[in-house]
Amino acid sequence: MTTDGAPLRVDSLRMEFGGITAVDGTSFVVEDGTLTGLIGPNGAGKSTTFNCITGVYTPTAGHVYFQGEEITGLAPHQIARRGLVRTFQIARELEEMTVFENMMLAPQHQRGESLIASVVPGLRAAVVTEERGLRAEVWETLEFFEIDHLAHEYAGNLSGGQRKLLELARALMTDPEMLLLDEPLAGVNPTLEKKLLERIHALRAEGYTFLLVEHDMEVIMENCARVIVMHQGQVLAEGAPAEIKEDEAVIDAYLGEPI
Repeated sequence: MTTDGAPLRVDSLRMEFGGITAVDGTSFVVEDGTLTGLIGPNGAGKSTTFNCITGVYTPTAGHVYFQGEEITGLAPHQIARRGLVRTFQIARELEEMTVFENMMLAPQHQRGESLIASVVPGLRAAVVTEERGLRAEVWETLEFFEIDHLAHEYAGNLSGGQRKLLELARALMTDPEMLLLDEPLAGVNPTLEKKLLERIHALRAEGYTFLLVEHDMEVIMENCARVIVMHQGQVLAEGAPAEIKEDEAVIDAYLGEPI
């Protein structure tokens, strides 16, 4: 397992809940600038692995490295500040705020978050300048995701697909180096699914790295350069989509269903 050019490295990860082992010695890397799929039958340990990587859970054993630094056990906000950002299967927008307001809250370390900077005249000017630039960036990002027409709509009024676009757009506002996407297409209609995939590919072409959990095998096989298969908490196979489709162990894990 080479680690050259791999921003994310998971090493012998283990997560136990009482007497149940959800992740059992999982190891893999995600190469820089790639769209990598993480798949497996229900209960394979995919979501638990995501949660261990992003600080939602502290693993029982093993290590997670990002950009060469260990991040095992750090809080989610600490990991996000290092540039490793995730989305969730169920979008977590602030429903009573507009799309634009949701986007404005995303960037980290804003000067306006400081009470002193907000009220001291000399510092206030810097806050205003930063906010003006931030607003321009929000509009640019909303246009990129083609949801700028929804800027003043309350997030709670959006469709499921529109919420997924908003969540990915908001994640991008944190200036990440890598994005972990948890079921980004769940509940999304075909039109918005196509749009979302186009945006993901455009971002990957710009140098972003993605790890994608998705149950739709057609989406994984047609869009990912590399696929990691988990089964019973372990990595069962990994490789190019064509290799995974022909892997007998993978086919058995899915009980003979088409891969």
